[in-house]
Amino acid sequence: MAVNTAIQGSAADLIKKAMVNIHRKMEGEGCQARMILQVHDELVFEVPEEEIEGMEVLVRREMEGAIALQVPIKVEIGVGKNWNEAHP
Repeated sequence: MAVNTAIQGSAADLIKKAMVNIHRKMEGEGCQARMILQVHDELVFEVPEEEIEGMEVLVRREMEGAIALQVPIKVEIGVGKNWNEAHP
């Protein structure tokens, strides 16, 4: 049995919960943005220019608060027209 199984499983649960919460909030707020891809611990969105600031707040809040832990979850957000631009 792999030693990191519990950590990887917990991380997968955390991002799935965050994804569901973010999707529900986006629908509830009538966002035009769309969650289009998950890659390991990253989420990729298509977001209209006018929604970028609001989405940054929403995504950070929902990802950092998806599961109550004793250690903080730190979320980094990048913005760009493509994956390369979003990862300086």
